[in-house]
Amino acid sequence: MKNIEFYKYQGTGNDFVLVDNREGSFDGDNNELIAALCHRRFGIGADGLMLLETSDKNSFTMRYYNSDGGEATMCGNGGRCIAAFAVHRGVVPEKVYFSFDAVDGVHEAFVDGDMVSLKMIDVAGYEEKQDGLFLDTGSPHFIKFVDNPEVVDVFKEGSFWRNHDVFAPGGTNVNFVGNPDGKEVAMRTFERGVEDETWSCGTGAVASAIATYIRSGAGKCFDMKVPGGKLTVSFDVVKSGGFENVWLKGPAKYVFSGQIDAEPIL
Repeated sequence: MKNIEFYKYQGTGNDFVLVDNREGSFDGDNNELIAALCHRRFGIGADGLMLLETSDKNSFTMRYYNSDGGEATMCGNGGRCIAAFAVHRGVVPEKVYFSFDAVDGVHEAFVDGDMVSLKMIDVAGYEEKQDGLFLDTGSPHFIKFVDNPEVVDVFKEGSFWRNHDVFAPGGTNVNFVGNPDGKEVAMRTFERGVEDETWSCGTGAVASAIATYIRSGAGKCFDMKVPGGKLTVSFDVVKSGGFENVWLKGPAKYVFSGQIDAEPIL
C-alpha cells in the first residue's frame, strides 16, 4: 500500500486527519484503515478523518468519518477545518464566501486567517426527553443542563445517555451545559463514534446554544466555552418555532502534515 499524504487540523481541540481525495486515490470504504489512522497510540491520532472530494455543483464535497472508522453525520468543527484546508490547498480563495456539500446538505463558509465561520443547517425544532432537550443540528444531540459542567463525569454520564433506549437505535451525542454567564455558556461533550469526551463539538455547540435560548428565552448569540477554547453560535428564531441563519464561528488551525505507510498500522 502506497504512502498516504495527510494533514492534521484542529478546531478548539477537536482534531482531524484530512486527505485531499479529489483524484479518488483514498478508499473511503476502508473503515479499518480510517480507524487505524485515527488511533492515538498506533496511528496519527484524531477525533475523526475527512476526505476533500470533488462536487458537481459546489466548491468541494466533505466526507466525514468518526474515529471508529464509520462514515458519520455532520461535524461542525470538521466543517470549519475542511474549509480552512480547502483554502490552504488552493481549492477556494480566502475571505470569500463559498459553498460545499456535506452529508446533511450544502454549507456556506468564510475563512479569514485562522478564524472560520460556517453556516449550519436550519433546525426544525426540538423534543423534551429525560429532563433534557433533544435536537438535530446535522447530528443528534441530547442536552443536559447542569450546575457546573466541570465536575460532571462526562465519560460515565455520557455513556449512559448515549446508549439510552430512548435514543435507540442510533444513539446520540450528549452535551452537559451550564447556566449562562452573560452570553457565555460552558459545555462539555460526549461524542458517539469517538465514545469518549472530546475537547470541542461544533454541532453540539450549536445544539447547546439553541437549547440555552429555549430554556432562558434570551439571547440569539452565545460564546460557547469548551475545554479546547471558545466557539460563537448565532441564529435567528422562526415564528413556527424553528431556527435559521445558524452560524458557527471559531478558530481552525493547521497542526502538521506528513506521509504514512498504512500497512504497518493495519
